[in-house]
Amino acid sequence: MEQEWIKLSDPDISNAEFAAVKAVLAGPQLSSGPKVEAFESEFASYLGRSYGVAAASGSIALMLALRALGIKPGDEVIAPAYSWRQIAHAIALVGATPVFADINYWTGTLAPDKAAAKITERTRAIVVCNCNGHPAAWNEFRALAQQHGLKLIEDSTEAIGSHYRGKQVGSFGDVAIFDFSQPSALCCGEGAMLVTDDPEIASELHYVRNRELSDRFSISIASRVPHQAGISELTAAIGLAQLDRLDEILARRKRVEAFYLEHVQFFEGIKPPYIAPEVDEVHWMLYLVHLGTRFTRSMRNQIIDDLATEEIEAAAWCQPLHQQFFYSRFGCKKGDLFLTEKIADRCIALPFHAHLTDDEVHFIVQTAKDSSINVGAGAAIY
Repeated sequence: MEQEWIKLSDPDISNAEFAAVKAVLAGPQLSSGPKVEAFESEFASYLGRSYGVAAASGSIALMLALRALGIKPGDEVIAPAYSWRQIAHAIALVGATPVFADINYWTGTLAPDKAAAKITERTRAIVVCNCNGHPAAWNEFRALAQQHGLKLIEDSTEAIGSHYRGKQVGSFGDVAIFDFSQPSALCCGEGAMLVTDDPEIASELHYVRNRELSDRFSISIASRVPHQAGISELTAAIGLAQLDRLDEILARRKRVEAFYLEHVQFFEGIKPPYIAPEVDEVHWMLYLVHLGTRFTRSMRNQIIDDLATEEIEAAAWCQPLHQQFFYSRFGCKKGDLFLTEKIADRCIALPFHAHLTDDEVHFIVQTAKDSSINVGAGAAIY
């Protein structure tokens, strides 16, 4: 029997999710209905926020948020180039101009001072990501947004369950976004959720998301064109079951994190994940290792290839947005974001999910360690 690949991600699915889907399939409605409404309400309640609005994907969720906040063509939106790329794509999709700022070297999150330096008279919003689970500097970003009259959008796609200064991520933006595709800890296959405490924003999010049947005779039906951007009852049923099990899922992932922390301490040439003093708890989306400065991008890629030879799925994290061809039209180019590029060239995402065993983690780390020796990089310099 052939050995199965050790996958980068593997959703934590139980009998509860199977039963939830079966119940929906046996019912009269598959399109958006009471399950979606329940998922919206319960997810917002879990975070202590007032309103939840489900959407088809993280990109579409940010599109809806930007529209609801009045962002239009010609406006500038500051964002990290080092992030979950699919979210930031929405800035260009609504016709606004993405302005990329550099990150904090240790946390990987957008740096407040670097974002502040990018503010112009056309800036209308800042999108801040809780990068790979690590919360951003939210006190500083809230002060920056208030000082300049900007909307603050929180991308928590990578960080569900993490806490900053006693509050869960998803609590800090005027609007916060969670994407539920892999490798999110709460995984529905696809779909996303926006949360907010502002009733006017919530109402506008609903309006631009999709046309309700009850709106068909409204006098304002043609005032703004909505997207068809909701989720199905099947997606919501999985989401509700996952939300009910979320504490269990996160605890199982913490156990795997402990395996990694034990084994990487014997791996010279990488630094273990950093947690800032003001952060109470981090739930990583993937297990990232940062290679030292003596490693090159090609050496990093060789390590990924060597892992694949041993049937371990790993990935480069990430290809910064400002280095992608489409975004070259916005004036940010290679060499402009020094720390983003330095980290992205040397970062590897290793498998991280609740099904990994201690032996598998040891094998993953040992394989990466052996490969790093073979490429001749030696120990890191920090």
